[in-house]
Amino acid sequence: MFLKRTNSSRERPSLAARLLRWFAFSTFLVIAVVIGLSYWALLLNFDRDNDQYLSEKEASLRVLFSDPSRDPATVRWEVEEESATQSPVRALSRVIGADGLLVGETAGMTNVLPPPVFPAATYGGEAPPAAEIRSGSGRTFRVLSSTVAGNPPERGPYVIQVAVDLTGQKNLLRGYRNQLWIVLGVGLIVSALIGHRIARTGIRPVTQMARAVCRVRASTLHERIPVENVAAELSILGENFNQTLDSLEDAFARLSRFSSDIAHELRTPVNNMRGELEVALRKIRSADEYREVMESSLEECQRLSRLIDRLLFLARAEHPEMQISRERLDIGRELQSIAEFYEAMASERGIALTVRTKDRVTAEVDRTLFQRAIANLVENALRYTPKDGEVVVAAEPHDGELRIMVTDTGSGIPRDQVEHVFERFYRIDSGRARQDGGTGLGLAIVQSIARLHGGSVKIDSNVAQGTRVTMIFPLKPAGTSAAQNAG
Repeated sequence: MFLKRTNSSRERPSLAARLLRWFAFSTFLVIAVVIGLSYWALLLNFDRDNDQYLSEKEASLRVLFSDPSRDPATVRWEVEEESATQSPVRALSRVIGADGLLVGETAGMTNVLPPPVFPAATYGGEAPPAAEIRSGSGRTFRVLSSTVAGNPPERGPYVIQVAVDLTGQKNLLRGYRNQLWIVLGVGLIVSALIGHRIARTGIRPVTQMARAVCRVRASTLHERIPVENVAAELSILGENFNQTLDSLEDAFARLSRFSSDIAHELRTPVNNMRGELEVALRKIRSADEYREVMESSLEECQRLSRLIDRLLFLARAEHPEMQISRERLDIGRELQSIAEFYEAMASERGIALTVRTKDRVTAEVDRTLFQRAIANLVENALRYTPKDGEVVVAAEPHDGELRIMVTDTGSGIPRDQVEHVFERFYRIDSGRARQDGGTGLGLAIVQSIARLHGGSVKIDSNVAQGTRVTMIFPLKPAGTSAAQNAG
């Protein structure tokens, strides 16, 4: 399966291209900086060596002409011959007397560097700074001029001119620069190739994850992104996406079951009414028979109405914008009022219904929703508690919370089914529940009401011993909701 690219994605550069550009640019920049620093260091070494030679040569001639016992042969060798033997560069020397006459110079120096092209000479002290000039023939020289007093004084002062031919160094540096440009070009190509390889290798897990995501459809929610051999950052991304898929798969499965349960719940009363009406219409019947059919149909309509009402409530309760109207209630009085309403049902079934509260307990809750939740719990407890059993409704504050506990001595719930009792349409004994008029939505509504108040519900049950359902409400709500009745 190939990844589909939209028009907007085609306009944006890919992550691999970005990685390639950044890697190639950074690598080329590092190579260029290293080469540039090396070339700069080479230039500094050449300049330092040349300046050092010129200074030493000038100092040597200065000492020589300051000595009254100097040997003419030594002077000639120092000026005319020693300079010519320097390697690898050619050095030139010239000494001019006080009368402007040439004392001595390296052979051929006047043709290349006549005296006027040298900078003005300095007198005494440290060696003057060297300068770089270009001769008429296009050759480059580094030159230095200075003046030294004669010894005896009537022989001076002398002008000393020394030079170093830089032509060979310039040619060497030119060839070196050409080689550096070649190295930079090759470095750019190599870094681009390596960057391309690294980018392709690094982006491969992302591509694999994208392909895995593309395979996910409503019918393939079982697909998961492999995270075993990927980088830590991508592993976190893959694990989070897999958790999202787990949630979606569970939500789709529950939605499918929910849709099926709704269809089943609606089909049963509709089929009942249809069957009774078809039988009634097959022949002429008496008024009492018609009345009996109509009463039966009315019961089914009432059942449908209760089912639809509860489904609408659950749908509104899950909406993030739903708000509740809180008011401070005397919880003991509310529980007593609910118990009085169900007293007749409890007496008819032979069950003791008791309310227990500690002192005066108050809380800010929505009265209608609170009564509906407790009524559902009491009705469930009475429905599944046998004769001579007991149902106890208790309330107590605990660590900033209000706990409403409805305990019965009924048949209990198997451990493997406790975690499912809050699911919509879930029934432990579906046949008995339908016979008693239950829809399997009571506990789901109780849980939704608790969550709307910022609370929760938990259930403890033992088979053949009884069940305790605990609703937990915060005594101090996190915020004040707008007055809107959700019942």
